[in-house]
Amino acid sequence: AWVSSLSMGMVFFCSPIVSIFTDLFGCRKVAVIGAAVGFTGLLASSFVSTIEPLYFTYGILFACGCSFAYQPSLVILGHYFKKRLGLVNGIVTAGSSLFTVSLPFLLRVLLDSVDLFNTLRVLCILMFILFLAGFTYKPLVSNTKDKEEGKKGKFRFPPAKKICNFSVFKVLSYRIWAFGIPAALFGYFVPYVHLMNHVKDRFGDTVPEEVLLLCLGITSGVGRLIFGRVADYVPGAKKIYLQVASFFFIGLMSMMIPLCHVFGALVAVCLFMGLFDGCFICIMAPIAFELVGAQDVSQAIGFLLGLMSVPMTVGPPIAGLLRDKLGSYDVAFYLAGVPPLIGGAILCCIPWIQERQKLKVRATPVDGETTEKMLENESTLVSNTTEKPIRELESGI
Repeated sequence: AWVSSLSMGMVFFCSPIVSIFTDLFGCRKVAVIGAAVGFTGLLASSFVSTIEPLYFTYGILFACGCSFAYQPSLVILGHYFKKRLGLVNGIVTAGSSLFTVSLPFLLRVLLDSVDLFNTLRVLCILMFILFLAGFTYKPLVSNTKDKEEGKKGKFRFPPAKKICNFSVFKVLSYRIWAFGIPAALFGYFVPYVHLMNHVKDRFGDTVPEEVLLLCLGITSGVGRLIFGRVADYVPGAKKIYLQVASFFFIGLMSMMIPLCHVFGALVAVCLFMGLFDGCFICIMAPIAFELVGAQDVSQAIGFLLGLMSVPMTVGPPIAGLLRDKLGSYDVAFYLAGVPPLIGGAILCCIPWIQERQKLKVRATPVDGETTEKMLENESTLVSNTTEKPIRELESGI
């Protein structure tokens, strides 16, 4: 359990570092090297004979490689797709739902037939495919390395303030978003971690609890496709309202879990929860592009994922502690529904803040062409706040 927990935590803890490397060296190199490191860690895990080395080979090496391979896959989409970025993110992230549904069954067959270590070697095939896929990432927006090489003929590290782009936190709307989402996630993952144990406590072994994971995975994939397309019709930062709705329904569904005394009712709850889970995931990258623009989106996503690692690590253990103290998961699920509601309420003010920024830009005496561009794309409003050259961002975006 500690090995898998360490692995999941490292994927998110590494995200801010991954964003820095993505800005410095581009999506392709970071993704390829990350997949290679993940392949090495997974392959090394298949040759150990005790659990202690797994803390490093699987919990750290493999997880860090996955983190470096994962984040560029979100950033690169914004280089190629603008009008239908939501739909594209929905299609790409739906792949994880497909494997959420199918991979557990495949793993069970492999574990029963060829044991754990040979199963890890089979999974190395997927990491090798990821390694090859990384070579297809060809960014259209210049990264820091390209700019430095173009100016001076050779690569030199930029100043520290450009490497760690904390200027995104000067943007009020991003700051609220980056802290509002982690606040909601303190209860968000509790059902995913403890639902199976709750079913065993309440229904025993008389029901197929795997059906609930199947329902979550299927409807999450459907939700990513549907809400990804819907997000393309929602202008600017108003996409936030889709995340607000997803948090509201997920919080409500979490509170309804203890009230379900029939297994069919739990199935219905999981269907709705998976649907809005897909909504939350698929529009994360499009919202980041709206708030900070294409030039800063890598580190904006990285900082957000890093902040998300805290509630993901803390929330489920607290729920488990409540179960140990009270003898059931009922109170844990009731409380798990509160943070998503609070986080969603916090996010509601972001579109209002964006509208105020637009009014300030209208009142600023700049040339007509620049004003028109800034009003067409809200992300350029953020670039004005962070004191970046407007013309540079227009060419990038």
